Amino acid sequence: MPFRVLLRFCGEKAILNTLFSTLSYLFILNIIYALKTHKLNRCFLYVILEKLMCGFWLRMNITLKQLAVLAATARLNGITKAASELCLTQSAASQSLKELESILGFQLFNRTGRKLLLNDHGREILSKAIQMLELQKQLQQPLTAELQGELKVAASVTIGSYLMPQLLADFVKKHPLVDPKLCISNSEDVISRLMAGQAHIGLIEAPIAHQSLLISPWRSDKLSVFCSPSHALAQHQQISYAEMIAQRWILREHGSGTRSVFINAMQQQNIMIKNSMDLARQEAIKQAVKANLGLGVLSYLSIEQELNAGIFKQLQTPLNLNRQFSIVQSEHYSHNKLITSFRDYIQQHSKL
Repeated sequence: MPFRVLLRFCGEKAILNTLFSTLSYLFILNIIYALKTHKLNRCFLYVILEKLMCGFWLRMNITLKQLAVLAATARLNGITKAASELCLTQSAASQSLKELESILGFQLFNRTGRKLLLNDHGREILSKAIQMLELQKQLQQPLTAELQGELKVAASVTIGSYLMPQLLADFVKKHPLVDPKLCISNSEDVISRLMAGQAHIGLIEAPIAHQSLLISPWRSDKLSVFCSPSHALAQHQQISYAEMIAQRWILREHGSGTRSVFINAMQQQNIMIKNSMDLARQEAIKQAVKANLGLGVLSYLSIEQELNAGIFKQLQTPLNLNRQFSIVQSEHYSHNKLITSFRDYIQQHSKL
């Protein structure tokens, strides 16, 4: 490819980045000096650069292998695990990543010891890389109208535990070639997994705004304050703000949508919790409340059976504990037939 065309097509910065990363610094300085002193004819320089770029042009082509290494490294948080997943040696995976960064002209990860943390450039490129790899997967699938392939769903705890299993079972029954994967974690972690390409679609309980994700409302839910039948407040029709402040609360961990909604509702009334125990598991919260350690706050979905059995007593409060579940999706999966079909399916069953 003639250098003038290459310059117009790739841009001066990309070419100079490639040249500087390959040629010696002294060699570049000598060319600049020769041009300034008119010892090197400009047309002759073009000929030299054309010869050089013939070798570099192949190196400037980004490969699917390099993109796969990038995506796996971001998803698995390390080059060693990425190399193992892709059946590469660690040195080959590292070299692929280094070549990709050299072609692009900037680093994709911040390196802290052995840790690789995706930076802003990396997040932007990762989104495009996932799109390319997704297109490759679609091309490799046989031409059929039947939905098929891996479906990675990340759901926050209430949704993942009480709603998603049945929805996935019914969806797979209709589309037996679909291979479902369900990851359950708090809302904050669901977002992180979507951003890292570790999930195709997410369902969360916390209110969120994100410029890189597509967010749509799904279904309504309500939190319930509950206690042991032997608790001092169990016989109260409704508890006051003063009584709420005086209690020990058994809450979900930071990053949980359930916790976020409850804390926001309290703050709207200028109420601060003075005593709380934070637990990451709903079952642990239930057992703590059952042991009369304090008052609990969970979705009605998660304590319905215990309330009906008389194990817990639901307490009425003046707080607004209504919330909205949301579907969250990366833009690069917005045209994927399987993901779009699953999203439409759960939207249709949002009230079940």
